Amino acid sequence: MSVHSERTTDTAGPLAPGGRMDSATEAFLAHRNLLFTVAYEMLGSAADAEDVLQETWLRWVGVDLDTVRDQRAYLVRITTRQALVRLRTLRRRKESYVGPWLPEPLLTTPDVAEDVELADSVSMAMLLVLETLAPTERAVFVLREVFDVDYDEIAEAVDKSTAAVRQIAHRARVHVAARRPRGVASAAETRDALDAFQRAVETGDLQHLLDVLAPDVVFLGDGGGVVQAVPKPVVGADKVARLLTAGRNKIAAVVSLQPAHVNAYPALILRLDGEIDTVIAVRIDDGLVTGLYAVRNPEKLSRVERETAVSR
Repeated sequence: MSVHSERTTDTAGPLAPGGRMDSATEAFLAHRNLLFTVAYEMLGSAADAEDVLQETWLRWVGVDLDTVRDQRAYLVRITTRQALVRLRTLRRRKESYVGPWLPEPLLTTPDVAEDVELADSVSMAMLLVLETLAPTERAVFVLREVFDVDYDEIAEAVDKSTAAVRQIAHRARVHVAARRPRGVASAAETRDALDAFQRAVETGDLQHLLDVLAPDVVFLGDGGGVVQAVPKPVVGADKVARLLTAGRNKIAAVVSLQPAHVNAYPALILRLDGEIDTVIAVRIDDGLVTGLYAVRNPEKLSRVERETAVSR
């Protein structure tokens, strides 16, 4: 069962009758957004990240705080270990997933985009790159490259020697560099491209869509076998444009498109009769749309009803 931030506070309250427990609660809540972000970047699932935080809390309240030199590092270590256990379970679950698997989208505040490294690390495009890493490689990369954790601390978290962690980090960096998004678009460039894309989708103007889509644009859809979605990636501007305009007139009267920041990048939230039907995260490079990630699985859409805080 997922435990949200307000519920975590409630859980801690009854368990905190004394000063030591109050200190434990205070430390946990002070670092909660960071711990959630670590778990989410390792798992790509907000629900599972919340479960990891619950497990982290249960272990944290049993720790003698007088023996803890760095509370942040200690909490990150517990979270990493719990996330690694869950990551291996998730990998088995994904093997039987119906159709393409996409990360659970998060509605994020616009200011997250100001931290370029953090924004890049939680983007749909980067999370899909991280999916190609082995569990320990993913943990090492996230902790080192995103959160700047010392090699010695990472070694304790993943139960490896410091020398081994350095080698894993180098290997993961090379792997990610070969697959990561091409570059970072300016805020104005991103806004203009998203506006043009939204207008083209709303009007069903095929030529305008072709003008804003990169020749090698990729469209991925995640229905999880629960709702209809494209069963495999659609590649190429012509194919993607025709997919987006197909059947538009039949549903235009009851569909609305709402711009949003999802995973720190531009996105469109599609509502059908007022209810969230699809979240389309948009990747933009050089003023053109290069990636479209459409999440339709209802189990993954709860986090776009309210903003989620991510930090490092």
